[in-house]
Amino acid sequence: MDEDRNDRWIASRAVRRAASGTARSLRKQSTSSETTLWDVLRGRKLGGRKFRRQQSVGPYVLDFYCAEERLAVEVDGGVHCRQQEADRERQQAIESLGIRFVRVTAEQVEQDLPQVLSTIFAAFQSK
Repeated sequence: MDEDRNDRWIASRAVRRAASGTARSLRKQSTSSETTLWDVLRGRKLGGRKFRRQQSVGPYVLDFYCAEERLAVEVDGGVHCRQQEADRERQQAIESLGIRFVRVTAEQVEQDLPQVLSTIFAAFQSK
């Protein structure tokens, strides 16, 4: 998030290093739905916007992030059913930095990818 340096939390080097390591591990262990979505987001394929996957923001890691749009895309799998309150708190903390969210389920990605892409595209701000 180099473009957003003024909008980051002040985090210790240890916290940044830990989040960076977590992001690196998550990139190596992507779920099938994350891989499917990444294949259509990478290389500016959606609306010419650049996305990063497993982008660290303070102590958190976003599934996908578009700095130009200040937009996070989160793919929620089954584990998210058991951590809804934690997800809500995490999202609120990240939104406090002016980052907007699109949440989709892994099932939506697998079963209706065109609709997921439409939802993400609709979240782009007109400039």
